[in-house]
Order: sequence, then structure tokens, then C-alpha cells
Amino acid sequence: MRIERRKPLSAKVGIVSVGHHVYWDQFDGLRDELLAKAAVLGRKVEGNGVEVVDFGLVDEAESAYAVLPRVRAADLDLLLVDMVTYATSSTFGVLVRALDIPIVLVALQPRSSLDYANATTHMQLANDDFCSVPEFAAVAVRMGKPVPDVIIGTLDNDPIADAELAQWCQIAKVRRSLRTARIGLMGHVLESMLDMHTDPTALTAAFGAHVVLCEPEDIQRHWADPDPAAVAAKKDQILAFFDTPDPVSDPITMKLTDADLDTAARAAVALDGFIDEKHLDGLAYYYEGHPGSEMRTLMTNLVVGNSLLQAEGFPMCGEFDVKTCVAMMVMDRLDIGGSFAEFHPIDFDRDAVLVGHDGPHHINIAQGRPAIRSLKKYHGKPGSGASVEFNIKEGPITMLGNTITADGRFKFVIAEGESLPMPVPPTGNTNTLGRFEPDVRTFLKRWTREAPTHHYALGIGHHAQTLAKVADVLGIESVIVPTH
Repeated sequence: MRIERRKPLSAKVGIVSVGHHVYWDQFDGLRDELLAKAAVLGRKVEGNGVEVVDFGLVDEAESAYAVLPRVRAADLDLLLVDMVTYATSSTFGVLVRALDIPIVLVALQPRSSLDYANATTHMQLANDDFCSVPEFAAVAVRMGKPVPDVIIGTLDNDPIADAELAQWCQIAKVRRSLRTARIGLMGHVLESMLDMHTDPTALTAAFGAHVVLCEPEDIQRHWADPDPAAVAAKKDQILAFFDTPDPVSDPITMKLTDADLDTAARAAVALDGFIDEKHLDGLAYYYEGHPGSEMRTLMTNLVVGNSLLQAEGFPMCGEFDVKTCVAMMVMDRLDIGGSFAEFHPIDFDRDAVLVGHDGPHHINIAQGRPAIRSLKKYHGKPGSGASVEFNIKEGPITMLGNTITADGRFKFVIAEGESLPMPVPPTGNTNTLGRFEPDVRTFLKRWTREAPTHHYALGIGHHAQTLAKVADVLGIESVIVPTH
């Protein structure tokens, strides 16, 4: 089973094709041939679930100046420069100097190689996609901009190039999500967690997202008098999606009780109403409430609703960790998950370490059916109730930590590993046994050396290079923890 997204992912990707105006009178039909080639790229990009804005062919400085206002006005998340043939860098310099959006050069030639025995200059020019890439790179640097990424390959039957195009379309979706997101921040930092403090203004400056300061009473209004039909429907959804096993070895666990199911469903319905009211795209929170109060019951029973929302593409994390909420959003928009995680005990016998948490998790990346147990107490926190337990899919995994440096800037700490096919402790929390190269001791020392906070987002697949590109697009420092 899979929970569908609350909102479809979107992005706007512009395409500017570049060429050399001198060629058109010299070689009949070449311009039309190149425009047809550009149309193929447009269809490829559109197939990755983004809106494409085609700005046509720019073939001299004058036409570059003419198209620039349109490119600026389009509110793009990514600009692809289609290198349909050789182009002088005056076509590119105008754009790269003025634009503050990610730019990728696309050099996809029609032929995998020239037909050398029958080659013509026309054939060469129709496949001269890479020729001016070095020229454009040099001009970008002289304009004070980073060297653009380059996709090199053939227009058809090139899975490597197609995968790179798809990757950049996902990065565009990440950028669109972050710069338009409304992330709620509610409550306060769990007492004494000094690594959790995050300046909302700095977060907006770095990622574009607006931080919406919320009160616990904003959820409580929706908890106080819920629609009984909505609560019943939420119970049905929970029981259809989650297993409810008997307790095993942990004395604080019980089989899910009817009372805890009702509380979890009611809290989930309150969450849904709250985020709709506030038009939120994510939430970081921590609030305890007074012992025995309705507020404590509500605020300590959001875990099941959290996990459903996370699978719907709504990143939600506890302990007030809004910067990890951003990391979770990045992973979700790349469609690789993004569970709220930290390190748990090391398994020296298997050269691995448990990774997990007692809070929200991306249940769409669960290995098998996730479970709910009733807990008599939440360790280290007040309250009791239903809690989610599963391990993520076996195979490659990626971790993304979003930390803050001494000068107040954000930094991505990235690592790749493997989720092992091992059962998780039956404690009502998520846990996955992760193996990291070259060995668990060395890896954990290297991870710690980068000064991450103790939370991170956990996803499936190996995507370190993609996350590093996201950091580059955002202008954020990143490091990939080495495996050798």
C-alpha cells in the first residue's frame, strides 16, 4: 500500500536553444533541423512532470538581450540551455550574468557518431552540441558565476542522459517547494538540546521558505470538537495501513488499545484541519502541556498522524527541529523518502548501527507493513499512546543532515549506506540497521567530524551526488562523508 501525495510536485523549467546565426544562410534546412531537435528535448523534459517554458532559439547577442526579460518574468526553477550546435558565448554571457537561477547546459547530439565516410559540414554542425560548452564555462566564470552543470550524450537511446535530465527536473521541484513553502514552527526546543535552535530568518534567507509561527491552541481548536465521521474514517485508514501486533519483549509496549487508536485518529484529524487552516507545507514542533491536561494528550499523540502526513509529502518532525524538516522536504521532493532519524545503539557484531527515531517517519518507504503499538510511556518525554514501528526498505540508503556552522550558515552533511535485512527491536519506534563503509567505527567518527546535529533525514537509494547538487543550487556548503 502507498499513501498518495497531498499536493502534486511541480516546477517550471525553461529551455533556451543556442546557435550561430551565420550558419542559417550557409546551410539550407539546418535551422529547422535544429529546432526539431530542440522540440525533442522539450518533450523529454515535460515527461518528467514539470512545466516547460520554451524561449526558442537565441543565435546572437541581440536576441539574447531580447529574450532576457521573458526569462526573468517566467519565475523559473531551472534553465536548460540547449546546445543545438556551436554558438558564440555572447548568446550565453547575457543570460548567465543577469540570472540568479540554476543553469544547466544540455549537449545531446542526434547521432552517436558521425557517418565518417559520408560526413558533411552540415552533419557536423547538426551534431556539434558540445563544441561551445568549454567556451560557455569560461564565460560563466568571467561573469562571476559558477560553472554550469553539463548533460552530455545523445538525443535518443541514452539512459544516462535521460537520468540526468530527470535528476535536474527533481532538483527543480525541490527548489520550487523550498522557495514557496510555509513551514510551521510550534512550541519550543526540548529543554537543553542546544543543537536544535534555528533562526527562522536565517532559514528563510537560505531556503526561501516562510516560517509560520504557530500556537498549540491552533491544533487544539480542531481537537476540541472533531467530526465523528472524520475520526471514524481516520481509524479505518490507520487500521487498513498499519499492523497491530502483540507485545514481544519490551514491557512498556502493548497491543494497540481502542482508546489509543481513538486518540491517535482524533489527533490526526485535528492535524489535518490545522494544516489546512494555516496553509502549511511542513511542521516542526515540540510542546508538553501540563500533566493530565487535554493539551498534553493531544500534543503527545501526533505520531501516527505525523507518519501519515509524511507519506503524503508533508514533512513533520518533533523536537522543534525545523532545519531537519527542510532536509526531510528535500528528500521527499526527490521522491526518495525522508524519515526523521538519529543514531541508536551500534551493532558491533554486524559492523552496523541502528538508525531511527520515536517520531514521524515516511511510511511509504517501509519494508513491509508498518506497525502501531501502544506505549505505556514515551522514553525521555511525557505522555503515552500509539507509536509507529517499522524499518525502511532493504538496500541502499542515504542520509541528509542539515546543520549550522559557527558563522550561522547551513551545511548539508550527506552519507550513503545500506539498510540490512534485519528485524527491528519491537519497541514501538522505527529502527533500521544501517551499514556504512569502510566500517561502522570509522564512519561514525567521520560523520561526527562534520559537526552535524543529532537528527537527519533518511531516504532510500544512493543519492549523495544529487543532494550535493541541491546544495550547490541553494548556495549551501555540503560534504559527502567519504567511504574509503
